[in-house]
Amino acid sequence: MTISTPTVVLVHGAFADAGSWAGVVAELQSHGIPVIAPPNPLRGLAADAAYIASVASQIDGPVVLVGHSYGGALITVAGITDNVVGLVYVAAYILEEGESLGELQGRFPASPLVSNLKQWTYPVADGGRAVEVTIAEEAFPSVFAADVPAEVTKVLAAAQRPLAVAAFEETATAAAWKAKPSWALVAGADQAINPEVERFAAKRAGATVVEVEGASHAVAVSRPKEVADLIREAVHAVN
Repeated sequence: MTISTPTVVLVHGAFADAGSWAGVVAELQSHGIPVIAPPNPLRGLAADAAYIASVASQIDGPVVLVGHSYGGALITVAGITDNVVGLVYVAAYILEEGESLGELQGRFPASPLVSNLKQWTYPVADGGRAVEVTIAEEAFPSVFAADVPAEVTKVLAAAQRPLAVAAFEETATAAAWKAKPSWALVAGADQAINPEVERFAAKRAGATVVEVEGASHAVAVSRPKEVADLIREAVHAVN
């Protein structure tokens, strides 16, 4: 490994945490690729993207940003950071500048996720309350992780991190894929994001696309080697 080997920054999405990348981290580390998986605040597109951009900018040397699900929207914005040299989308939203998650999703039939969200509230700085969502626990296995062992899925469902509803409405202030190379993995059996959304957005971005047949939204958990292989391809391409 040389000093110029890009550091991979893995950005998890909604209803998950950085631990969802464990298998991918192990695969990348076994090939000598530096990697970190920071927490995603899940409070809103602008604030979350700013946080990821801050993480990337403090890393010495080049960075490849990898985003799963909602994390894809974040790396699309954060990817304009100077030392980011490539973007990898994993079962992810790839937004156009000025586009929101809701707008992109609205072009296609809704996935089962939409009808299986549970609403919660949380306090905000002005003294009011805002709305966040998780996936109903009984629906979590089929919607999020159908190809993950049941005992693992139960833990993932219990440990969900909620996403602020405001994140669906905020628009992307940049589209880094217009200036930087991108790769995309489409989860063929995704029930959280319609695979057609993933295919459309990846094609629009001009990404190098790999489709994993039968893969659920939790493809990083169920198929870590295939996810890591695509990330390694990106790392080698920009190194």
